[in-house]
Formats: sequence, C-alpha cells, structure tokens
Amino acid sequence: MTLAKHFLGIDVGTGSARAGVFDAKGTMLASAKRDIALYREAGDIVEQSSNDIWRAVAASVREAVAKAGVEAASITGIGYDATCSLVVLGEGGLPLPVGPTDEAERNIIVWMDHRATEQAARINRTGEAVLNYVGGAISPEMETPKLLWLAEHKPETFGRAWQFLDLTDFLTWKSTGSLARSVCTVTCKWTYLAHEQRWDEHYFRTVGLGALADEAFRRIGTEVVSAGTPLGAGLTAEAARDLGLVEGTPVAAGLIDAHAGGIGTVGARGGAGTVSSRMAYVFGTSACTMSTTTEPAFVDGVWGPYFSAMVPGLWLNEGGQSAAGAAIDHLVRMHPASAEAAARAGEAGASLGQWLADEAGKRGGMEAVPGLVGKLHVVPEFLGNRAPFADPEALGLIAGIGMDDGLEGLVGLYLAGVCGLGYGARQIVGVLADKGVATDTIVVSGGAGQSPLVRQLLADTTGLTVAASTSPEPVLLGSAILGAVAAGQFADVAGAMAAMSELGETYPPNAAHAGWHAKRFQAFELLQKAGRAIRDDA
Repeated sequence: MTLAKHFLGIDVGTGSARAGVFDAKGTMLASAKRDIALYREAGDIVEQSSNDIWRAVAASVREAVAKAGVEAASITGIGYDATCSLVVLGEGGLPLPVGPTDEAERNIIVWMDHRATEQAARINRTGEAVLNYVGGAISPEMETPKLLWLAEHKPETFGRAWQFLDLTDFLTWKSTGSLARSVCTVTCKWTYLAHEQRWDEHYFRTVGLGALADEAFRRIGTEVVSAGTPLGAGLTAEAARDLGLVEGTPVAAGLIDAHAGGIGTVGARGGAGTVSSRMAYVFGTSACTMSTTTEPAFVDGVWGPYFSAMVPGLWLNEGGQSAAGAAIDHLVRMHPASAEAAARAGEAGASLGQWLADEAGKRGGMEAVPGLVGKLHVVPEFLGNRAPFADPEALGLIAGIGMDDGLEGLVGLYLAGVCGLGYGARQIVGVLADKGVATDTIVVSGGAGQSPLVRQLLADTTGLTVAASTSPEPVLLGSAILGAVAAGQFADVAGAMAAMSELGETYPPNAAHAGWHAKRFQAFELLQKAGRAIRDDA
C-alpha cells in the first residue's frame, strides 16, 4: 500500500517554534508549538539559544506528526522558516557567547536586538553601493552591523567562530549537515548580491569586516541556493532521531519567517490581484510588507530590491514595522485598565489583543470605531521605524489622551494603535507607488492579523482591499510548500503556491470612513515629524 504524501512546515518565531503537517492540497492536518526562551539585557540586547530552539523544534515536530495521525515515513518533504537572527557557532557546531554575560548557550543575537545601532550608522556613512539594495540605509536588525559589533566588542568570539548563520540556515544545517545558505537570508540580511551571485568584497573591507573577505567568505556562505532547493542527502541520522522522522527525508533551503508568509499567500489561487500586485502583510510581533516586481525598484527607506529572495525570478521590496503586535501589546499595557482586561482575556482563553478586538465588536464594531477612538492618535514606533524612514531611533508617540481609565478607554487606545500601524502601512504603499510599484490587494497573515476587525481596519486605513488565506497557518504553509518542492511534488515554487494555497475572505475599504482616516493620516504624519524634531533637539 502506497503511503499518502505529507509535508512538514516548521516556523521559528520570536517566542516559539511551531510545526505543521500538510497534505499535497495545502490542508493542515495538525500543528504543535513549543515556547523558546528570550534573554534581555540593558542596551537593547536580546539573545536566544540555538540548542533551546532545536529542542523546541524537535518536540513540536514529534507532537504535530502524532496529532496528525500519520506515519513518520509519510513525511516526504520538510521546509523551515525563522526570524532573521544571527547564530554563532564554534568548531564542531558548539555555541559561542555573543553578549555581556559570556554564556555560551546564549549564542544568538535576535533580529530585534539593536545593540549595533552605532555600527549601522557608521556603515551607512560609507555610502557603499550595496546599500542601494537595502533601501539606501542598512538596519541594525541586519547581520553585517551585528557582525561588526561582535568584531569590536567580542573579538575572541568573532575570531573563534566557525560559522555565522542566519537562524533558518542554522536549522537546515542542523537537519542536513549542509552549509548552503538560502538566497533569501543572505540577500535580505547579509548584503549578498543575488542578481550578480556574489558578495561585495569592497563593502566588507570598507566597513571593517575585511577578515571575512580575506577568507573568501567561508564563514558566512560560499554556496547560495534558492528556497525550496533540496539540501545535502536530506535528514541526517542524528536529526532524524531528534525529530522522530526518517533519515534521508528531503529538506528544503528555507526562508525568513515573513517571507514564508509571503509564499503562503501572494501566489494563492482565487481572490483579487496577482503575484505582482498583491502586497503580503505578515502581522506578528513585527510586521513585514513584501511586494514583488519583474524589474528592480529602488525605493528609499524600503529594503531591496532583492532578486529571487522570495518568489524565484522576481525582485522583492520589503518594508514593515519593527514592532507591530508587540507595539500594540506594549501600548495597551500602559493603560490603567489593562490588568483587568488581561484577567478577563485569560478567563476567556484569548490574548489581550483578541479580547480587545472582541470588546470593540460588542461596542458597535467598525461603525463605532470613530467614537471609540475619539481624539486619540498613536504612532506605535516603540522600536524605531523600519520603513519608509529607516530610522531605528524613532520612538512612539501618543496624543489626545485624557483621564478615562476604564475599559472603554482601553478599547479606544487599542483601536488607535491598530490604526497607527495601518497608517504606517499606508506610507509604505505610497512610497512604493511613487516608484511605480502598484498595489491593489494586501494579503494578511500572522497571529496579530487574525481578527476580522483588525483586517477591516487595515483595509480602511490603507484604502486597499485586504484578503486573507483560507489556511489557518499561512506561514507554516509557506514552509511546507518549500518542503513539497524539495520532495519533487511540484516542479517549482510558483506551481506549488497555486496548488497548495488559496485566498478566502476579502475586506474592501469602507468608503464612509475614508475622509476620517485621511484626516487622521495627516495627523499621524504630523506627529511623526514633531517626534523627529523633538528628538533631534534633545
């Protein structure tokens, strides 16, 4: 009897590792997750452990396969995605310390770590040509500023390091033993020039990382492959034992987590728009926007253009907000009623954000939003502005706050914060349009974007139709699509996207609220300008 084929998508986010089992039509049979530890220190330092993450991956895979009720041998392809965090390994793959505690287990500089802000600023002052491919300014979220910080502040670790890997590439190495890097990770976060298939040696020497050029880039990747490419001989015996799977199972070169959300949505069948006119909006702890074009578009403040970084053969422009779901959580917890609301949310088995969205619905839903928000305005840039200003030092602002300390005031603050994220997305759509990148549909995914009210607010604030995937887990689906391609189930990623993903509900913008949002958008930009002026004068 021939076993049915199933594909495993594995996603490592900021707070958890998740695994999902999918069939060839893209239907998710089961999923599981495990929390992962996050360590914070003064100075915007945020770290993780690669050993802890691998344990979480293994446990979530075993549980997902068991819950799906399928045999391990039926898993015929595996795909990974992860945050764009920097993993540092010594000889033999052992972890090396990257921070002030000198704990070797803490060997990952997390994407949201901003310790390298000063290094990023110095790199940007060089005006190197590769910066044209990151929107004109590199971010401290990217890897070369972090590598420079390590070289300057932890020279022993930098010198002893055997490999520097993006987290996705660490996971595929751990699974297969292959040191091949995904074109997605190194192009988007490491300055690899995928359209020329090379590293820019002059850039590395100019910014102070000449040691990497001297060794022909062996520690950051000499083999770069497209996402979905099968790696090595598949799962090693050791990885198969850890994951409870079969040795030799094909493993695909992976993606950054947001880009997996893009693969799981922008090429989906059904709905409005095309791959080139849809903008993926992955709304999680942070928010990423991804737009694809057939020709490169250079947009100041928007990362890219990156060749083949998401959809093979197409150029990618990537924007977003450094804090999105995390910004809303931070915002609402400032309010006096947040403790009461959090307790009620816990009783209901919901997150605080979900509970507040439900409460807004009970108070009149979308029609009541203007009244609930009132004169509140929020610029939720608590972790800087990723796009379109590429300003890691930007800070959040709140205007129009009064003495209301009840639940209704908290609901209004929540809605004002979501509107602020929407206006940030509107800015990104605008600067893309100025460079000829047209958007007609925003395809939303991610845990923070599950609420129909939030999706409608995103449509109303941007003035664009918002669509959602029929899959409950489009990021996991995106990784499973890569696994299906690596297994030979589909000839290419484009074919797999159309076969395994589908758009469902759509949310057209409410014309009745267009004028109200236009006025609030003007106020949003005025507040941003005032915030920059105040900060610059401090």
